[in-house]
Amino acid sequence: MLRGFSLVELLIAVAIVGILAMIAIPNFMTAVHRAKQKSTMKDIVSICTAIAGYVTDNESTPAQDGTYDGSTDFYKALSPFYIKVLPISDKWGNGFRVWTGESATQYGISNPTRPDFLVSSFGRDNKKDSFFFRTNEPEGGFFLLTRMSDFNNDLIMWNGSWIRRPAVFERRGC
Repeated sequence: MLRGFSLVELLIAVAIVGILAMIAIPNFMTAVHRAKQKSTMKDIVSICTAIAGYVTDNESTPAQDGTYDGSTDFYKALSPFYIKVLPISDKWGNGFRVWTGESATQYGISNPTRPDFLVSSFGRDNKKDSFFFRTNEPEGGFFLLTRMSDFNNDLIMWNGSWIRRPAVFERRGC
């Protein structure tokens, strides 16, 4: 004879599913944002590599002061010769910011010259950090990923070196 579930059994099952969802959803969201952040960082490295190639050939950077798109002179100077397709937006859908030459004075960089460049993503929230780079403390801009709000931190490369990014720890064996 078939017997249905009692109300208590159904409530217990719903409670278990709810608890599992409370655990799984935040972990899933963290994994999604971590993947977006890593992919954005790879794009920043690609942009910096393209700019460095341009500087090698021309002894200065193509002019740029902020966001760009496919119609700007900056984009046309780099793509397709130095990079096949120049990324325009980070993985959160926000435009990359690039400052070159004398305009590369963001984040406390002082006295930039013609070959200097900064490439930045404003992170998940698309708001510029109040981060200030100090040359005597080059790893001072590295941050830990401990909360969802840490994905709001800017990701910044200056002349091809990270000055703001998540900290990396070595994993050691037992």
